[in-house]
Amino acid sequence: MPHVPAIQTSHVAAVAFNSFFQGEIAAVDWDMFQSDHVTADFHAAARALGGCAVYVSDKPGEHDFKILKKLVLPDGSILRARYAGRPTRDCLFNDPVTDGKSLLKIWNMNKFSGVLGVFNCQGAGSWNTKIDVGDFKRDTRQDLPLSALPPVSGHISPIDIESLGDAASETWTGHCAVYAFNSGALYTLPKKSNLKVSLDVLKYEIFTVCPIGNYGENLRFSPIGLLDMYNSGGAVESLKHTNDSSGCSITIQARGYGLFGAYSSTKPRTCLVDMTEAAFMYIPDDGLLAVTLPGECSLKEIQVLY
Repeated sequence: MPHVPAIQTSHVAAVAFNSFFQGEIAAVDWDMFQSDHVTADFHAAARALGGCAVYVSDKPGEHDFKILKKLVLPDGSILRARYAGRPTRDCLFNDPVTDGKSLLKIWNMNKFSGVLGVFNCQGAGSWNTKIDVGDFKRDTRQDLPLSALPPVSGHISPIDIESLGDAASETWTGHCAVYAFNSGALYTLPKKSNLKVSLDVLKYEIFTVCPIGNYGENLRFSPIGLLDMYNSGGAVESLKHTNDSSGCSITIQARGYGLFGAYSSTKPRTCLVDMTEAAFMYIPDDGLLAVTLPGECSLKEIQVLY
């Protein structure tokens, strides 16, 4: 029912809670959506965390490619998370659809990072879309003024991601780089710390949570992934490092193209992409290192030299 704004919120919550059970025994299906719909960004972000196939029900010629390009690579592949997206522990006995105060948090994993989505799914009024009155069925949410509802606040933490330690190296001490997709902010947090999040109805934020490795006395590093994709960390395929008398070399294999980001505690000497020196950006205030991956969607090798 794409013409009913409020049903969009309960749909995302329903598929996430269904995945909590079905994800143990089956490949989950989070359903289709329309890329040119007013809630398309909300739905696309959820699919990026779902660990599911992605498909749309667009009419021919009616597509929003700005949305689709954040979800699907030009070769048709997706940066699919490893598991079925599930609600975090602190969401399991809350009601993110009707209680007016709870956010929905969904976690998943990539090879070298976790991903945590936060969604404001309030405003549906009921998990059930219909009320029977005799033989008459009336949709109870047609006129719900979602834009008039206040924002909902909550907190996210690296420990919201159940299997985060699986993505960490043996040098991990518990600190994480946390990249916020919409705001572009990069934070460093101990794994038990938290960040406050406040969202309006039908708004979301996606956090890529990367365990930080220690690669030398003053060098801490973690790859984030493709910064313009919802599931940024899904682009990272491998991570290696070497230390010798000339310094430290960190080698990443990544899939796709576009702006690739990482957390680095210090500015590198140089960056190479497929053995060719590449220009890079480094922001010392938050440690964001970014380099552009050119060309096609093939696997690329990034070397960061210190």
